Amino acid sequence: MTTNHKLSLKAGSPTQQKGRHAEVLAWRHLQQHGHNLVAHNYHCRLGEVDLITVANQILIFTEVRWRASEHYGGATGSITPAKIQRIRLAARFFLSCNPQWRHCAMRFDVIAFTGSDAKVRWIQGAF
Repeated sequence: MTTNHKLSLKAGSPTQQKGRHAEVLAWRHLQQHGHNLVAHNYHCRLGEVDLITVANQILIFTEVRWRASEHYGGATGSITPAKIQRIRLAARFFLSCNPQWRHCAMRFDVIAFTGSDAKVRWIQGAF
C-alpha cells in the first residue's frame, strides 16, 4: 500500500510555505534513498507525522524541521520531548488504524534544514 505521489506546496504564510518546501526536499531525499511514501502530514487528535515511508521493510516516521538560523538550537533543537511524545502517539494511532504495517520494524527519523541552505541533515533513529 505504498504510493508515489507528489507532495504539494499549498498556499499559506511564508513560514508555512518554507516548511512545506522543506517537506518536499525531505521527501525527494528519502525517495533517492529508496523510500516509498505511505502518508504525509498524517494528523490525528494525538499528534502529527510529517512523512511516513517504508524502505527495506522498515516503516519510518520522519519529522521534518526548518529553522531560519541556528539560534536557540536550530532545526534539531526545536524538537522538544513533548513533540517527540506527540509523534510517537500519532505513530501508534496510525498503526492501530493501519494494521497491515504492524509486521514492519519501525524507526523515527528527523530531517532538518537551517537557513536558506538546502543541505539535508538526516538523523536516522533520532528517538
